[in-house]
Amino acid sequence: MQQYKHLFFDLDRTLYDFDANNRDTLSRLFREFNFSDNGKVDFDTFMDVYRPINLALWERYKRKEISKETLNLRRFADTLKACGLNEEVAGDFAGKYLEISPSQNRLLPGTVTTLQYLSESYDLHIITNGFEEVQYPKMARCGLMPFFRHIITSEKAGAQKPAPEIFEYALNLTGASPENSLMIGDDPVADIEGAFRQGMDQVWLSANDEVCTITPTYRIAALKELMSIL
Repeated sequence: MQQYKHLFFDLDRTLYDFDANNRDTLSRLFREFNFSDNGKVDFDTFMDVYRPINLALWERYKRKEISKETLNLRRFADTLKACGLNEEVAGDFAGKYLEISPSQNRLLPGTVTTLQYLSESYDLHIITNGFEEVQYPKMARCGLMPFFRHIITSEKAGAQKPAPEIFEYALNLTGASPENSLMIGDDPVADIEGAFRQGMDQVWLSANDEVCTITPTYRIAALKELMSIL
């Protein structure tokens, strides 16, 4: 389908298996900080407490109410406190998290094969809300860098998806137009609604019963389905 020239990909949970990699990182840190022997909470309970705290802080970060440094520290400090663990080590824990997490290299199934196929016919780019010092190393670690002409981070653009400014920045940087661009992502708001409001077609990667307020141009359950669309 040659109406498209530029394909914009989200990174986490679209190409990069964020959930598995994040769990591996936090499990390692839970053991390294001797929390597995604390007798208060197990790792699964820790994760159950962490997830909503992390999500709420990310929402505040998106609204520019807190800095990324505050986000990274508070998500662990608040979790450790809620679990009855030693919150005084939160700073060390947060620093180790940023150090270790980019070394995780699990990709979602079909990522490399799909990107190899698409890169022969399209210009591929990344649009991500993740921290710049984390996203670049983990893409390099996973062997993703050669596939992409531009990597647009929210820090670089000065705005987070779904804000129009990050999409405008991406289009200007790449020389793309909404008409010849396609956004591929898993988040119904950040990726799909954000792109829709810019007049871009979208591919929603969603294998569950999530609801999107708009009808995406395409909906797929697995990344490899892109090869039958494009």
